[in-house]
Amino acid sequence: MRGEPPEGPPWDVPMAEAELAFVDLEMTGLDPELDRVVEVCVERVVGGEVVARLSSLVRPDDGRVGSEHIHGIQPEMLASAPAFAELADEVLRVLRGAIVVAHGASWDVAFLEAELARTGHAHTIPFSLDTLTLSRRSFGFRSHSLASLARELSLDAPRAHRADADVRVLRQVFDAVVRELGAATPRDLWHVKLGAGYARPAVMEVIEAARLSGQPVALRYRPSGRGPQEMSFVVTAVARDLDPPRVHGYQLPSRSRRELRADRILGARLDTPPGAS
Repeated sequence: MRGEPPEGPPWDVPMAEAELAFVDLEMTGLDPELDRVVEVCVERVVGGEVVARLSSLVRPDDGRVGSEHIHGIQPEMLASAPAFAELADEVLRVLRGAIVVAHGASWDVAFLEAELARTGHAHTIPFSLDTLTLSRRSFGFRSHSLASLARELSLDAPRAHRADADVRVLRQVFDAVVRELGAATPRDLWHVKLGAGYARPAVMEVIEAARLSGQPVALRYRPSGRGPQEMSFVVTAVARDLDPPRVHGYQLPSRSRRELRADRILGARLDTPPGAS
C-alpha cells in the first residue's frame, strides 16, 4: 500500500463534485511488459456527466492482436487504427487530475503506465478505485465479473469485452456501490478493502459516536456470503484490538445480542427508530 491519497480534491470533495476517469482496456495478453493495448476507452465524469472522452482501437507496435477469443478484435480492424503513441497526449489530457476507476484496476493501471512510458510520457497512477473490490465488499454475489454484475444488478449491458461497452457497465456498477456503501467522498471508497481486516474510518466515527451517546445507529451490514441487511443497533463496546475490529451491542427492537465485524458494515448513521427509548 502506498499510503493515503493526497488531501484535497479530487479525493475529499463530495462524490457529485469528484472528477473520475472510468477506464477499460482490451489487451493482447496479461503481461504489461510484453503485451499491448488494442483498445482503450476513458470517460472523465463529474456528477454523472461526461466532460471528456477518448475511445479508440489501438494498433499494437509489435503487430500482435492476441486474445481474439475474448475481445473479438481482428487484425484487419486494427490496420488503420492509431498507435498508442498517437493517442498518448489525449489519454493524459482525459486522465490528468482525475481519479482512475476500473474493474480489476491494477491491470488497467499497469498497462496504462507501461504504454505511456513506451511513448516517453511517463505517468504514475499511485491511487485508484477498483469496482471489483468495491462490489465484492458490497454484494454477496457468486461472481463479480462485469458481465455477472450486469445480470445481478439488471444493468444496461451491451456486448462484453469491448472497452466502450465495458465502461458503460463500469459506470453503472460504480453508481451501485456508491449507493450501497453510502460513500460521501472518493476517499471513503478508497478505504474499502478486502482481506485487510480494515474498517472504514467514516463508519468507525459514527460507531464511536453511537457508543459514547448511547443513541441507536442505523446500520447496513453484509454478513459473509449473504446480501446486505438493514438494522437498528445499539453499540455497547468496540473491540479495536481484534483484526478486524468487532462492534458489540444489541439489535432493535428484539434487543438480541450481536457481534459485528466492523469491516462488513457498509454504512452507518445515528438514528432514533420509532418506539426506541
